Amino acid sequence: MFAEERQQKIAELVAGSGRVSVTHLAERFRITTETVRRDLATLETAGTVRRVHGGAVAADRFSTTEESITERAIQRPDQKIRIAEAALALIPRNKAASVLLDGGTTTEVLADMLSRRPAAEPTDSAEPRPELVAITHAVPIAAKLSNVPGIALQILGGRVRGITQVAVGQATVDAAARIRPDIAFVGTNGIHADFGLSTPDPEEAAVKAAFVHSARRIVVLADSSKLDTETLVQFASLKDLDTLITDSEPGPELAAALEEAGADVVIA
Repeated sequence: MFAEERQQKIAELVAGSGRVSVTHLAERFRITTETVRRDLATLETAGTVRRVHGGAVAADRFSTTEESITERAIQRPDQKIRIAEAALALIPRNKAASVLLDGGTTTEVLADMLSRRPAAEPTDSAEPRPELVAITHAVPIAAKLSNVPGIALQILGGRVRGITQVAVGQATVDAAARIRPDIAFVGTNGIHADFGLSTPDPEEAAVKAAFVHSARRIVVLADSSKLDTETLVQFASLKDLDTLITDSEPGPELAAALEEAGADVVIA
């Protein structure tokens, strides 16, 4: 394969997945990592890709890039459904429990499934029906769970960011610090072997960090476009999460880092 043809295919891979790693490209094209780096340098000079640690991302993908929740809602719907189904299986039905739902399109799919799940019946007719306490700072999620039998909704207040429709600010952080939910389902814009979990906005990062510190179990929901990605503000390390639910096997470097951190990986 000529270098120009290979570089074109690399550009197509970056455009399709948002990010590629040097090791993956070396294996895919059966070339050395040095050759991959030269190809990426050529593509960066042409303005096709932007090189980052360990690989390259699309030229227009920066650490502060943030799409609206409306734009993200129509992306990767099948993957989000599979991830949400795997997350739903972690929520108990036969006993009282509490869950914290972070804002995001995948957690919103989870909330929709939760709203349609039949309420559990008590094992003893004399016992009350088990109640699930659902806590969120996300306006769309609160709307979905506001009148669901068997679910007690609690909303964490604050200033609502229009682009993501979640509450942020010190009031939200303080409210999160005063709760201890059984499971927190947390979204992320990026998950990286070195940088951990990150998001573009500092205020949302502060809220997510508070969620991570408050819950007994941290379950991160992230489709494969978020893997090996760094955005502006880190809100947790890999050691802070208990489970990652995604739709594709992480690359070798991220997989090794997750294993070292003791995190379980569920492929939905």
